[in-house]
Amino acid sequence: MKNENVKNVVNAALCLALCMALPFLTGQIPQIGSALSPMHIPVLLCGFICGWSYGLIVGLIAPILRFLLFGMPPIFPTGIAMSFELAAYGMVCGILYKKLPKTIPNIYFSLIGSMLAGRIVWGIAMGVIAGVGKAQFSFQAFLAGAFLKAVPGIICHIILIPIIVIALQKAHFIDYENYSAAHPDTPN
Repeated sequence: MKNENVKNVVNAALCLALCMALPFLTGQIPQIGSALSPMHIPVLLCGFICGWSYGLIVGLIAPILRFLLFGMPPIFPTGIAMSFELAAYGMVCGILYKKLPKTIPNIYFSLIGSMLAGRIVWGIAMGVIAGVGKAQFSFQAFLAGAFLKAVPGIICHIILIPIIVIALQKAHFIDYENYSAAHPDTPN
């Protein structure tokens, strides 16, 4: 169990490092670079690989740490709302992946379920931030920000994440037969 915890901490740190680095790569694509949501990919992978608690922590701190190191994303309101969104991604993905049978359709179900939950949490966070700052955040703004502008990222994630998770399963990097024993912290 101790080796599994060390493995999860190392993998979570790697995912956090990828959250810092990937936006530099996609930022080179002027029209859709940020719309690809590059920080979302390592957080989702962290939920699949390390479990919900690590996914939640990496998702929560990644935007704030990236702001502190590189000044992006802007901390208010984007970075704060994004922290809650990514935390929900990592947590929901890890919980669903643990609870469901480890089939390919359930990888997609875990991914899509976490993407929907994260977008809802982002909308709630933006609504609260807008209310505190006395700004406007309408339902149309929620739909545009969470879904319409996010289409390139949604497509990228739906294609990329399952391929990576399936490859990690086949390589026995994610030992899904022992996943429950390695992630006892997942709520029932």
